[in-house]
Amino acid sequence: MTTIHLITGGERSGKSAYAEAEALRLSPQPVYIATARIWDEEFAERVRRHQERRGPEWTNIEEEKALSRHELSGRTVLIDCVTLWATNFFFDLEQDIDRALEEMKAELERLFAQEAHFILVTNEIGLGGVPMDAVQRRFTDLQGWINQYIAARADRVTLMVCGIPVPVKGAPL
Repeated sequence: MTTIHLITGGERSGKSAYAEAEALRLSPQPVYIATARIWDEEFAERVRRHQERRGPEWTNIEEEKALSRHELSGRTVLIDCVTLWATNFFFDLEQDIDRALEEMKAELERLFAQEAHFILVTNEIGLGGVPMDAVQRRFTDLQGWINQYIAARADRVTLMVCGIPVPVKGAPL
């Protein structure tokens, strides 16, 4: 049976640490799928800190877009994060948010066809007001729509606020 848990919140709200603890609670050997592209040295350092936090019990996969190409059936899978995954589609498709959203939804359907426990980390970037430029506004739209899509499919949604998990939808497994 497939289960989906979406964990959302602002930057530095504790999303990743909470998601990792949840994955380890569900499995002694979870899978971690990192979706980030390394854009600069500061971001490389951020990724390194995330990697150091995880121990040898994790199966680590780096995958920028094709999440479903990995055999994940029967596993607990943490995908961190949807925002960076969406960024990859957004820029690869030249900021065409309709096409990006369509391709992301199709990829998620292929992924969720595998029977696994999925934990997805995302950002609530729309809480900070209207962005100043058109590119940021288009990306905020894409992010909001893909978050809504995943939340509608999810069994659980948790909002992280100051390191505190606030249940939004569903009950813990």
